[in-house]
Amino acid sequence: MEKSKKEGRYERIYGQLSQLVTKSNDSQARMATIIAVLHHKMDYFFWTGFYMLNDGELVVRTYQGPVACQVLEKDKGVCWAGINRQETIVVEDVHQFPGHIACDSRSNSEIVVPFRSKSGEILGVLDVDSKEKGSFDEVDARWLEKILTLVDK
Repeated sequence: MEKSKKEGRYERIYGQLSQLVTKSNDSQARMATIIAVLHHKMDYFFWTGFYMLNDGELVVRTYQGPVACQVLEKDKGVCWAGINRQETIVVEDVHQFPGHIACDSRSNSEIVVPFRSKSGEILGVLDVDSKEKGSFDEVDARWLEKILTLVDK
C-alpha cells in the first residue's frame, strides 16, 4: 500500500479506535476491539493478535485470522526478538529471519510491536502477519505503537 494512503487509513483507524475503546475500562475488551478493527480495516493484515508473557512463556491471547500457535518457543522467532530487543521489529521476508516460527506457512512478512504497561514493562507483543512480502514499514511501526497506547488510556 502506498505510504500516503497507509498514513491516511491509520489516521482514520486511530480516530475510530480512540472513540471505541473509551466505552470500556477493561484492557482485554480494548485489546479485542483494537485487533478486530485493525484486522478488518487493513487489507494486508492476514493474522493480527497479541502474544502475552505468562510465567516466562509467550502465550496467544486475542487474535483474528487462522489458528495460531498457542505458546511460542522461548527466545525463538520474531515475537521473542521484539521482547528481547525491546523494540518494534519489521520483517520483510519471514523465511529469511533466523528461527522464524511458522504458525501458518502462508505468512510472508511480519511486524511485532512490544506491548508495555504504563510503567514501561513489556507485557507481550502485538503481532501482525501478511501473506505478501514487504508489507510493513516505518508507517506501520509508528501507528501501531501509537495505537497500543490506547489499551490503558
